[in-house]
Amino acid sequence: MIIENMTMGDFEEGLKRTQTVYIPFGSVEEHGYHLPLSTDTIQAYEVGKRAAELIPLFVAPPVHYGCCRSTARHPGTISISTATLKSLLKDIVRSLHSHGLKNFIVLTGHAGGSHKMALQDAGEELIAEIYDIKMAVVTEYDLAKEEGRGLIETAGDAHAGEIETSRIMHSHPQLVTGTGEREFPTFPPGILVRNKRKYWQNGIWGDPTKATAEKGAKLEALVATKVVELARALEALED
Repeated sequence: MIIENMTMGDFEEGLKRTQTVYIPFGSVEEHGYHLPLSTDTIQAYEVGKRAAELIPLFVAPPVHYGCCRSTARHPGTISISTATLKSLLKDIVRSLHSHGLKNFIVLTGHAGGSHKMALQDAGEELIAEIYDIKMAVVTEYDLAKEEGRGLIETAGDAHAGEIETSRIMHSHPQLVTGTGEREFPTFPPGILVRNKRKYWQNGIWGDPTKATAEKGAKLEALVATKVVELARALEALED
């Protein structure tokens, strides 16, 4: 049940089937010269749509912005603060809860450390504030990495590499420009640097030359299955 396409009557009827909602978070962030800035958002949203074909599940409109520190100097990246990110999630959950939803799966396509922690912090604060809700906060990348272990050839692939290029080649091939080149960042260990692009010129963390649309289709299906499993576990949770 894709919320942005529903009428209020559709929403009312949907509440008779489920009280579980999937909230996709993404980013506007560089993904090399070959992938769109919306890569993280696309992946998170597509997985939710796929999961909603398998079980009754509300899918909220995606949040397109995230906290992007490592890529802030790369052209096109638009970053928001962790405080703004936390406020967005809290306001969205409070509003959806007021309409009868109680189980919240927050899946983020952007896996930056500060971004993930902000969403987790907001989730912890929400379950302390609203006693009849259940929440899960997971990253799309972690699910794809674990589920696709046998599919991915590149060790340490993480950003705009084999995994993400395969995913976009499958779901939005018209947005892929060229193939990209293998690259890994060279940040100095333990040192905070202002100009991160100096150590990560092309914004790729992995090997996009190993990507295929077939891998992308399999990864998307695997992650959607994990979302379904997560939804069922969350609904059955007794806290």
